[in-house]
Amino acid sequence: MAMKEKVVVRLTPEQRLGLEQMARSGTHAARGLTHARVLLMTDDGDPDEAVAEAVGVHVNTVARIRKLFVREGLESALRRKPPTGRLYRKLDGAQEARLVAVACSPAPQGQARWTLKLLAEKLVELKVVSSIDPSTVHRTLKKTTSSRG
Repeated sequence: MAMKEKVVVRLTPEQRLGLEQMARSGTHAARGLTHARVLLMTDDGDPDEAVAEAVGVHVNTVARIRKLFVREGLESALRRKPPTGRLYRKLDGAQEARLVAVACSPAPQGQARWTLKLLAEKLVELKVVSSIDPSTVHRTLKKTTSSRG
């Protein structure tokens, strides 16, 4: 069975100086400081087990940081990637204001009150948004403190 090839970290003098200053200052995020220490120690040639013991992380974390540095660069090894798949706001402040204004207006002809589906259709008709789901309208109205009557 073949052994895994170890990824070797080679820091430039500028990178090394920057990481040493970062590790000494202590004014950065704890994760970034830990990753900086790992990169400095692996550049010195210390074995993963010794680095993991000294820094207080798992051996797999040391290997992952080394691999990130070699594949994606210093910034990727120090900073987190923004999360993917996160649900961001569908409506901005102006669009929410228009939604509340429509919801507080009289109901359309032939309707006793606004339904979520009618509100969604009206927002599309007014070109506030290109498309919107009634559940988004519900969540948006639920979090506002407006009184519709």
